[in-house]
Parts: sequence; structure tokens; C-alpha cells
Amino acid sequence: MNDQPHSHEAPPESGPPPETPFDAGSQALAEALRSSFAIIRVVMIVLVIVFVASGFFTVGPQQRAIILRFGKPVGQGEQALLAPGRLHWAFPYPIDEVVLVSVSGIQRVTSSVGWYAVTPEQDLAGIEPPAGASLNPAVDSYVLTADENIIHTRATLTYRIREPNRYVFGFVNASNAVQNALDNAVLWAATRFKVDDILTRDQLGFREAVSRRAAELIEAQDLGILIDQCSVQSVPPRQLKDPFANVLKAELTRSKVLNEARSAENQITNKAGADAETLINLAQSDRARLVSDVAAQADRFREILPQFQREPGLFVQKRLTETLARVLTNAQDKIYVTESPNGKEKELRLLLNRELLKKTEEAKP
Repeated sequence: MNDQPHSHEAPPESGPPPETPFDAGSQALAEALRSSFAIIRVVMIVLVIVFVASGFFTVGPQQRAIILRFGKPVGQGEQALLAPGRLHWAFPYPIDEVVLVSVSGIQRVTSSVGWYAVTPEQDLAGIEPPAGASLNPAVDSYVLTADENIIHTRATLTYRIREPNRYVFGFVNASNAVQNALDNAVLWAATRFKVDDILTRDQLGFREAVSRRAAELIEAQDLGILIDQCSVQSVPPRQLKDPFANVLKAELTRSKVLNEARSAENQITNKAGADAETLINLAQSDRARLVSDVAAQADRFREILPQFQREPGLFVQKRLTETLARVLTNAQDKIYVTESPNGKEKELRLLLNRELLKKTEEAKP
């Protein structure tokens, strides 16, 4: 019998395996990665904030805004137009695109379909490029007039956008449509006016024809714009500047001579009319005075007619006395012998040898 106790070994305890220790380099790398991820998260948050904040925009007082989302407008009709006066937001590009349309701003297009070749710098400085020996259709443009002449002309059209939605979405490029309408109007109007009318005689009529034709084409296409003004400039070909200048000079001389002749005609006509009016007035005055005198004498005759009928002799004697008094007003001596009541002749004796007046002695000096 064995008195010594038997030793029983306890079984090993079950549990997680001990951690494998890391070295210092791995620990530093892990801490660097954790720091980098934190910085990246902050940067991404800032970028998201900047991305969202960049979508805010404002609309000017004379503008309307339209949001295009992937190329299509957001909203329909007038609802697609964003009014000024408040803050708006849209997804930043390339999701959304904000198109600003000037409602009251002046838009301008220029038609050079009938103008010679010129650079923008030369046009801005007002410098005319030298003309060649002949007109080159490959370089210089021109228009044909109604009397089969060639001139250069260009037009500038200023307009305002009346319907922004129609102007922006109705056409790929509405300004090109306006340009084409103005080009058509210049060519159309030139074929209906003679060269002298376009250059000198009827410049206003030609400009109105271009403006009217352009307005008709724009209205037919419903571009949604309102025309403000149309200006037209026309010049003869540079190769024929001197002959055209001579024609213009002759035209001015002719106009001057005609104006002087019309002025002289008006002066003579006015003077003759004034003289005729004066003579007519004098004649009418004389006629009125003569008629008045005759009427007065007739009235006087009717008044004294009864007196003559009662006493014809006395009346004749009275009238004779009055007449002789008027006739002999300036006579020195007046001797009037009346008839004797008894019908006998009266004897009149005159002293003819009057004593001459004594001459006064002249005063001695």
C-alpha cells in the first residue's frame, strides 16, 4: 500500500491567446493613419460645405435667371424665370447651370453682309483699309441697288429681350437669328432703292425700310425681342470714291441753284402779290368813296329838288352865287351885277385910271 498521496496535475486554463507585441514602427504608422483619416474627414466636410455654399446666387435688378439641370430648364414657362431681389440656390456645375438673361439691357447685332473687309482694330479707329485696283468679291462684300449699282452698306440693330424664356429656350442661339434677319433686311431693302436715294436723297427712307423688314422677320419667327433702334451706314465703293464725290458735288450745286431760283421766284411772287393786294385795296377804297359821294349827292339832290320846283329862278340864282363865290375866292375885286327887278339893264361904271401908289423912298444906309 502506498501511503504517499497521488499528485494530480491540473489541466491548463482555456482563454484568448496572448497578444503579439507590436514594434514601435508599426505603432507609429497606425497613429499616423488615424490622424490622416481624421484630417481627410475634416477636409471632406469643408469641401461639402463649400460645394453646397457655391450653389447660392443672386439675380440683378435688370435680369432674370434660369436654372438648367443637365441642360434642361427647371420649371415650365414663367416659373422657370427666377426674379431678382432674393437669394437663390442651385446645384453647382456640372449638375446645374445658371443662365442670366438681361431683360432691360440693350443687345446689339451688326450686319456686315454688304460691307468691305475691315479688322476690328481698323473699324474701332475709323481707319479705312486701302482699296485695290478693283473690287474683289472674295474679300469685300457689297449690295446691289435697284438701278443695278454696287455700294457698301451695313446696319446695326439694338434690341431688348421681351420674353426671356422664349429667347433662351426657343432657339439654339437667338442672337444669330436676329443677325440673319438683319442681313436679309439689308439685302432686301437695297434692291428696292436707287443708289442716289440710298446715299443722299432718301437715306431716312432706306433706313426705315431696313428696320421695317427686320421687324417683320423677327415678328414672324417670334424671337421674343423688342427693337429699339436701327442705324444704317452706306458708302460708295472705295475704287469709285472720286466719281461719286463729283456726282455729289454736282448734285449739291444743282440743289443750291434750284434753291436760289425758288427763293427769287418766291420773292418776286410775294412782291407781285403784295402789290396786287395794295392796288386792289386802293381800288376798293376809291370805289367805296366814289359810291359814297354819289350817294350823298343823290340824297342832297333829292332834298333840294322840292325847293327848285317851288322857286326855280331863286334856286338858280342862289346856286349861281355859291358857284361864283367858290370860283372867285382869290380874286382881288369882285363886282357882280344882278338883273334889275323891272327887267331893265343896269349901268355899270368903272374907274379905270386909278392913282398909282407912291413908291416909298428907299432907306438911306
